[in-house]
Amino acid sequence: MMVTAEDMAKLQREISVSEFFEKNKHLLGFDNKTKALLMVVKEAVDNSLDACEESGILPDIKVSLSQIKENVYKVVVEDNGPGIPESHVGKVFGKLLYGSKFHRLKQSRGQQGIGISAAVLYAQLTTGEPAIVYTKTEKQKLTKKFKIYIDTTKNEPEILEVKDVEKIKEHGTRIELIVLGRYKKVKGVDDYLKQTSIANPYAKIHYKAPDGTTITFPRSIDYLPKPTKEMKPHPYGIEFGILLRMLKATKARTLQSFLSSDFSSVGQTSAKEICKVAKLDPSKKPSELDRREVEKLINAMQTVKLQRPPTDCLSPIGEKELEKSLKKEFPNAEFFVSVTRPPTVYRGNPFQIEVGIAYGGDLPKDKPIEIMRFANRVPLIYQQSAGAAFEAITKTSWKRYNVQQSGSSIPVGPMVLTIHMCSVWVPFISEGKEAIAPYPDIVKEMKLAIQDAARKLSRYIAGKRKIGEMKRKIQIFEKYAVASSEALSALTGIKESEIEKMFSNLINKKVKKGVDDEQKNN
Repeated sequence: MMVTAEDMAKLQREISVSEFFEKNKHLLGFDNKTKALLMVVKEAVDNSLDACEESGILPDIKVSLSQIKENVYKVVVEDNGPGIPESHVGKVFGKLLYGSKFHRLKQSRGQQGIGISAAVLYAQLTTGEPAIVYTKTEKQKLTKKFKIYIDTTKNEPEILEVKDVEKIKEHGTRIELIVLGRYKKVKGVDDYLKQTSIANPYAKIHYKAPDGTTITFPRSIDYLPKPTKEMKPHPYGIEFGILLRMLKATKARTLQSFLSSDFSSVGQTSAKEICKVAKLDPSKKPSELDRREVEKLINAMQTVKLQRPPTDCLSPIGEKELEKSLKKEFPNAEFFVSVTRPPTVYRGNPFQIEVGIAYGGDLPKDKPIEIMRFANRVPLIYQQSAGAAFEAITKTSWKRYNVQQSGSSIPVGPMVLTIHMCSVWVPFISEGKEAIAPYPDIVKEMKLAIQDAARKLSRYIAGKRKIGEMKRKIQIFEKYAVASSEALSALTGIKESEIEKMFSNLINKKVKKGVDDEQKNN
């Protein structure tokens, strides 16, 4: 029996974004039990850090993992942030693609608006348990407790319970999720929290592991980073579809005013020049442009020379702050250096690269160096060999900087290398957001930052070797001083004790002074 087009059409139906991710949870990073447990903690901690920062509150975050049964864990994350108004709780935790970050061009941890609601959806899919949310604002007398499901067919929150309880003392939010997962210390929650502490030195994080072990990652600074400002799109980074949408939505009355008011780095003069190159009337209504004219406009926007976009939309960790973080987490290393490159631009988006190094001490000497990658202060735990950072590291000639390396591989030695990229839009290679795409401009900046830091490390290693050579000379002088004093005394008639004294003065004056000077320089 032949199936008609009409029969086939009856089978078609629209699905919600929640229903899509219900069947494709691997796209959000929940592709195995170990990574899934990490992702749930990550999304909750990211939310807490964002809430505290935006409210000007130094973050104090509590993370607890407890095993309920095999491969099932209760995850609890609590913060001292501003809390969430009751009317918004359902949408924040129970609606995918709801948030304030997706449509804003400014540095932020999450950009898709999927994070914490995806964690709620994962818990619902794997254990059938609702999310339990406690939240209290300064204006509330009691904490509000919510039980939340996601209606995946509608991508809408389903509130099962709301009641007043005495839970949070002042203000903040607490989320409890029961999820399917597997706990591992390495490349798991422990590593993630340690690296989060390094990239966010103003945050205090209290952590209770499933085995009952408690760890506190203290603050290394007691002030928040400078707030970032939202930027308008830059013409060099605009695409056809986005420009078409902007032309229809703008409140500007003329094409010239649209260009100068809706884009960054475009003044009246630049706007006129763009219209001239595109051969378009500057007084024409933006919404009246046809597709052929839009194509001419976008080509002109890429051609006219414009200023770079503003960089106050970025918030790097900072050289001093990153160095303090590394000293806090690796107190037994012997040398620290950090570098923050000047902001630069790719595809109209400003970005900045930072590199930090901890070297020597009790760090492993005969293993590949430890690499920590960050994007907008968020640790990237997985897919280390897939992105820009790996390419920049392996393409650096480490032997030039006195660090052992075999071919184009990860160098070997007692070193921790951190690489941080901050940008208004980080180009991840997948939806899981675990590696930064290796665009040439980004790899180049990473290499330059690595080389800046490596030069300072090289001077330290060279100085250390020089000190070692000087100390060996001292040992040789001291070893043969007695025998030489005896021989010289026999030849000259000068007392042996006086000759030994002269040798001692010479060693102290020449060689030991050189050692002291070199140590001061290092």
